[in-house]
Amino acid sequence: MLIPDNLVYAETHEWVRVEADGVLAVGITDFGQEQLGPLVYVDMPAVGSSVKRAGECGIVESNKTASDLHAPVDGEIVAINEALVDTPDAVNGAPYEQWIFKLKPAVPFSAEGFLDAAAYLKLIA
Repeated sequence: MLIPDNLVYAETHEWVRVEADGVLAVGITDFGQEQLGPLVYVDMPAVGSSVKRAGECGIVESNKTASDLHAPVDGEIVAINEALVDTPDAVNGAPYEQWIFKLKPAVPFSAEGFLDAAAYLKLIA
């Protein structure tokens, strides 16, 4: 199972990458997508919407189930990965290359409260 060291992880199976401009790219982990099965639909938050840490902000669906997406921090959605609207299954083959949404945090991002790769591996073991 792939768990990159350059990301931080939420217990709800989202990964977070800090971009150069302080914006956060958010996606679903390899473990998360594997548990769901092949994704067939992604419901993303609206660009410009405000989100709260741990609040539901979208849904990923497979043929067998659906799962909520959670915001990693308080902030504003600044982009969605529009390519996933037509090809949500792209996440299945490359979950860490397919961010789902990007958000501008309300305050500078801190990794405190998130899991590093080793801690995430323990969580899913």
